[in-house]
Amino acid sequence: MTHVKTGLDRLLADPAHILKGRRVGLVANHTSVAADGRYGWIHFQEHDEIELVKLLAPEHGLYGVAQDMESVDSSVDPGTGLSIHSLYGHDEESLRPSPELFADLDTVVFDIQDIGSRYYTFVYTMAFCMEACREAGVRMVVCDRPNPINGHQVEGNCVSEGFQSFVGQYPILNRHGMTAGELACLFNEHFEIGCDLGVVHMEGWQRDMWYDETGLPWVAPSPNMPTVSTATVYPGMCLLEATQLSEGRGTTLPFEQCGAPGLDAYRLAERLNRKNLPGVQFRPQFFKPGFQKHQGELCAGVFLQVTHRERFKPLITGIAVLRAISQDFPDRFAWRDKPYEFITDIPAVDLLYGNPELRGHLLGANLSLLDIEQSWEPDTQAFLPLRREYLMY
Repeated sequence: MTHVKTGLDRLLADPAHILKGRRVGLVANHTSVAADGRYGWIHFQEHDEIELVKLLAPEHGLYGVAQDMESVDSSVDPGTGLSIHSLYGHDEESLRPSPELFADLDTVVFDIQDIGSRYYTFVYTMAFCMEACREAGVRMVVCDRPNPINGHQVEGNCVSEGFQSFVGQYPILNRHGMTAGELACLFNEHFEIGCDLGVVHMEGWQRDMWYDETGLPWVAPSPNMPTVSTATVYPGMCLLEATQLSEGRGTTLPFEQCGAPGLDAYRLAERLNRKNLPGVQFRPQFFKPGFQKHQGELCAGVFLQVTHRERFKPLITGIAVLRAISQDFPDRFAWRDKPYEFITDIPAVDLLYGNPELRGHLLGANLSLLDIEQSWEPDTQAFLPLRREYLMY
């Protein structure tokens, strides 16, 4: 098996030319793991040539304990005694670090594992730190890590103007096929953040690799991202967060299964299997969430068995699931009615999808799944040449 060397490990092998004599802030969580299995911040603190001043943590906190959209307070790290500044607090303003937070630093290092879907918030924490670095006159260094669902497949549409949020801050495809380091360069140059940016590249990673082909240990980036299989379906099944349906949170199979009380699991699976969606089969599934939506209730629905992950299209599959439930079980289907990522005036589904069209697509019986896919083509064709400019591997 190939053994990929992450940006963190390359940085730790020779930190002097980047970090020697500099006061450093590290934006990280528990995925910042070096080749020896220890956290990056432990290495930084122990290294004679690195002065680690503070830690900054994204959604879910430094150790990935908090659930989705759960506010995290700033605190002190028990392992190092360093202050942890939460970049996911109690309001939208807390998502953006102030330049004053970086005033006592020379360099901010970012090392967090992304999962390759536009919704995942870590890359926007990265972007907001880049903006603060620009204002503070501080250098930003991104330690690159693999895109776990490979770096060559793309799918979806871009976020439209007026629908930017913490699950879609920039007009990139839903499944973008880029690494965090590549996205940092895209954000910095094309979207004109304009900070002093450096990226520490990986060694040995190839674009067609899935995470389980890298030789790296999988560390669940968030509480409901336990496996590479979860990440594989997430670009489509995350759309269920915008509904009252359970996306499997509170179970051991989040996003791979979904449902609600009162659905006919066999009928739903049969309808979806008739669609002959590539690389996936559906089986009737029953589960009882231990927390969040439908906690303690018996839910009926489907499990997504990905049979060929190279052919599998997660976004159109997620849309097919939503359409089948909304059309066949309209009395059991409802959109989320609570704020989403601190936004109250735009429906969650519009924020996730990037525009209001999906709600109409689900109800439009005359619009096929192929029609929906084809509606993404202008965005895809516009994004691909731009994306190509920033690919590093």
